[in-house]
Amino acid sequence: MIEYLTHYYNAGTTPFRSLSALPEMEAIQIMKKLYVDDAMWGRFKNPARYLRERKETELWVLKEFISKGGCPQEEYPIYMIMGSCDLLEKNTPDDKLAKIQIPISDFKEEDVSFTFIDSMFSFSLGREKSSEYYQPEYHGKVFTLTEILSIIKERGSPVEGWWGKLPDDFFPYIEAQVWNHKLLREYLQRNNCIQIQDNN
Repeated sequence: MIEYLTHYYNAGTTPFRSLSALPEMEAIQIMKKLYVDDAMWGRFKNPARYLRERKETELWVLKEFISKGGCPQEEYPIYMIMGSCDLLEKNTPDDKLAKIQIPISDFKEEDVSFTFIDSMFSFSLGREKSSEYYQPEYHGKVFTLTEILSIIKERGSPVEGWWGKLPDDFFPYIEAQVWNHKLLREYLQRNNCIQIQDNN
């Protein structure tokens, strides 16, 4: 059973920060600096479009999470991954990628939501429904902690083929959206990790 959530971030920068907390032009400038044509940072190739689609997706996740009993403390989430993503780690240079792992037991049901694969991809598949990658029981849906643990218990731990058909350049993972940023700050402080900036 998966026992932790992983937050990946650009090595040498502050973890648990969000582009959604910034004014649009500032966020776009940061994405331009971060863009590299690789698996981790290639999503920033068109920063204005990415930011627009990201905020639309975050609003969808927020509404769905609330409808399932979630109690978000923030207007936007901090992103993590259920377990880890070996493929992402293998395809990103060690000096470019850092990570922090937090036990799932530290999170309450009302703190975190999940999507099967990246939330932006899941949201898009849920709207189009015609893609060769679309799985109606998983895509276009937001899951609670209990629901996602139930899926893993039923299907077993993720292995090759577990995800169904995916684009060749896509990393398989279950995305976690953490809606309680205070919880993350407190974890880092308790464990003497790097101090993070409070965006609130």
